[in-house]
Amino acid sequence: MSREVAWRVFAAEFNSSSLEMKGEGEKTPSYLISPLGAKINRIFVVGVLTDNDNVGNENEPVWRAKITDPTGTFYMTAGQYQPEAAMALAKLQPPCFVAVVGKFRTYSPEEGKMYVSIRPERVGKVEASVRDGWVLETCKATMDRISAMEEAMKLV
Repeated sequence: MSREVAWRVFAAEFNSSSLEMKGEGEKTPSYLISPLGAKINRIFVVGVLTDNDNVGNENEPVWRAKITDPTGTFYMTAGQYQPEAAMALAKLQPPCFVAVVGKFRTYSPEEGKMYVSIRPERVGKVEASVRDGWVLETCKATMDRISAMEEAMKLV
């Protein structure tokens, strides 16, 4: 089974997502459907690490981090099941540019309300030029989704 494509999505679109397609089996992936139709299993983001705190303890660290892009904030948590990402976060001091590949997570505290976050697989410090390139490519991908949505709406 091959890896899912990591989508380039801005924080505003990611955080506005409210539809989850749950997989039917243990190995079947789940997807987050964005308002513009991105079918997200994995996500690739680059932005500014603005917060990075160990909310666990020294023996069992759990890192909560915030990454901002031009549209908003991504929320991320890494613990014992993401050891590579947790170790990377432990070494990073905000503010700095970071790139993250991970999977989405959802949390629904009440009926009709859903929050999304990223469970990172890989985290790395990058230069501003990488962030700038990500913003440009993500703008292009977002415009493609908007165009596809406009075409789909013509069929209704």
